[in-house]
Amino acid sequence: MNDLKYSNSLLINLIISSIIPFLIWGPFFPDLIVSISALFFLYYAFKNKIYFYFLNKPFVIFCIFCVYCIFNSIFIAEDILLSFESSLFYFRIGIFSCFLWYLINKDKSILNYFYYTLVLCFSILVVDGYFQYLTGENIIGYKLGINGIGTRTSSFFGNEYILGSYLSRLFPLLFALFILRKKNFYEIYYIGFLFIFVDILIYISGERAAFFFLNLSTIFIIILIKNYQKFRLITFVIAIIGIFIMSYNSQNLIDRMLKIPAENIGLIETSKKAVIFTPAHDSLIRTAYSMFKDQPIFGHGPKMFRVLCKKDKYANGKTPCITHPHNFYVQLLAETGIIGFLFLLSVLSYVVYKALLQFKSIIFKQKRPLTDYQVCLLAGLLITVWPITTNGNFFNNWLMVVYSLPVGFYLQSIYSKDDK
Repeated sequence: MNDLKYSNSLLINLIISSIIPFLIWGPFFPDLIVSISALFFLYYAFKNKIYFYFLNKPFVIFCIFCVYCIFNSIFIAEDILLSFESSLFYFRIGIFSCFLWYLINKDKSILNYFYYTLVLCFSILVVDGYFQYLTGENIIGYKLGINGIGTRTSSFFGNEYILGSYLSRLFPLLFALFILRKKNFYEIYYIGFLFIFVDILIYISGERAAFFFLNLSTIFIIILIKNYQKFRLITFVIAIIGIFIMSYNSQNLIDRMLKIPAENIGLIETSKKAVIFTPAHDSLIRTAYSMFKDQPIFGHGPKMFRVLCKKDKYANGKTPCITHPHNFYVQLLAETGIIGFLFLLSVLSYVVYKALLQFKSIIFKQKRPLTDYQVCLLAGLLITVWPITTNGNFFNNWLMVVYSLPVGFYLQSIYSKDDK
């Protein structure tokens, strides 16, 4: 048997694409789907001698990183079992990306399943998010702000303020799948309006990092794509105008999204000392840096920041201790040292290198090495590995699933012609 028996079945397409709505409910079901899919594909691939998907540079480098993290947990971490929670099964995320690659090769209709699922979820979140913003609660009763206090919009995420993160991180994938499709007049207009409302909703969610990711990916895409440049530029400009109008009528939005960040980093003079992002983030990052200086080569082991940040010799500032330091690069430096840090840096270097090649081809009017579809997927990788921003725990299950998706689609796009 050379092909997966049910690769083109309705059931598999539905199960895999159901990750998109399940991500709204929490990490459990998406991670369950990823884990089962990874184990199944690993078994199936070796049983049927489909080694191609594992014998490529990206996957090999990823596996080296995973093995390093496991050894780091065994020989470096103070609490081996706690550290294993992050490192032991981290490889599943790479195998799942390869499984996506395989499924797309065998049945292109799964692209439509992901596209329609993304459009449906984005549309529902837009309607519910604006309803919550305007009325004070969403359609199932979640209040606007933290426990009904404040103006942060979260929609169905409730007290988890990741609406903006969900939309901004999955937006490049939606745009990529939109580009692939043959579209009629009405679909183009619908997606255009959806983009505008999504852009504004990310802003009013109050998530500064998410809004930065949106801007970063949008600029990246507009500069490097060819066919939908004007389409995205127009929708983005209209959204910015809408953001200015909403900000003019909301001092809370201006303070959270513009004034406070500017004061924190010293762009606006105040009596406060300039910090990295916010006082809390500044404290966490300085604590992580203290840990890195103590063991710079190997770090202290995955998931060890939450344990060691309590120690006086590392703690720095007023809020030095939480589960992670809210920056991928700083976290890897503290927990996996320079060796682990180089893995993430290599991914960033790859994205920048491919972007520069694309930009060079545009300037000198040469054949472009990347399609518009691939540029959008690279934008999804870029916002994952961008160093100068706040983000979640690098080993977080929810985030792992989110950033595995563009990887699987991108691997298929660059290797499918070589698939034997």
